[in-house]
Amino acid sequence: MVKANFTEDFKRDAVVQITERGYPVAEVAARLGISKYSLYEWRCVRLHRDVLQPNPEARTERELSPIEFERQHKANPAGV
Repeated sequence: MVKANFTEDFKRDAVVQITERGYPVAEVAARLGISKYSLYEWRCVRLHRDVLQPNPEARTERELSPIEFERQHKANPAGV
């Protein structure tokens, strides 16, 4: 049995179908001709990668320097 090598784009697109579009894992796996277990694994890897490497642009107020915090609150004092 030969192990297939899928590109990261293929894996990402397959995972997006189940995580963001709401398709059942079995349906996506059958449509793409892959094992549902592979799809579950790709989803798990993506979820862990997202948790370990959060978006650097999404910073909380606690992570802001005092100057950045003051600048944000002067620009938007109501916090809206």
